[in-house]
Amino acid sequence: MRLIQLSRDSLNFPPPEMALKEPNGLLAMGGDLSPARLLNAYQRGIFPWFSPGDPILWWSPDPRAVLFPEQFHLSRSMKRFHRRSPYRVTLNQAFAEVIEGCASERQEGTWITPQVKQAWLKLFSMGHAHSVEVWLDEQLVGGLYGMALGQIFCGESMFSRSENASKTALLVFSHYFSQQGGKLIDCQVLNSHTASLGAKEIPRADWLAWLNTLAQQPVRESCWHGQRLF
Repeated sequence: MRLIQLSRDSLNFPPPEMALKEPNGLLAMGGDLSPARLLNAYQRGIFPWFSPGDPILWWSPDPRAVLFPEQFHLSRSMKRFHRRSPYRVTLNQAFAEVIEGCASERQEGTWITPQVKQAWLKLFSMGHAHSVEVWLDEQLVGGLYGMALGQIFCGESMFSRSENASKTALLVFSHYFSQQGGKLIDCQVLNSHTASLGAKEIPRADWLAWLNTLAQQPVRESCWHGQRLF
């Protein structure tokens, strides 16, 4: 199989099954980060990830990392911490600050370039992207952001500036999302952090089947209203 070059004149993507095995999931390059293209990509189980200065690369790895909210793993130490948590958790109160935090708090560098930030800010203004914020007093100390597709939330990135802040964001959001009718959180690629919280790998074919079903099913109408969650 070969890497597909996308045209700026078309929003079409090749089928995810055409993705390379090495590097795992690399499907296409080029195109742009317009809201229409991003929505089209995520609805097909495809996401962009690339280094600054490189062409836009589009991925659909096999297997796929997902988290079923009811399977969130709460360790005994995290349970004790959360019982006395000093944090306040909100929804959609500081999207720009969260994406900036995700971009700036990664020592190994970031794919969240100014171009990517602008694309996600547009998605947020359109009601497709959402953020969870973790506050210590009035300081933002952690959070996450991603895209809503019906009963699926496609998590894009998270950050933490204080003890267990990103874990708190995902813990509180998982419980809330489940209560609102959410069924699945996309974690894209498994890492030790998300694995410790209950994320697991499933075959890409299973992920696409879940996506095709759940993305068409609504959550509660009030799900994405800005509010305090914890």
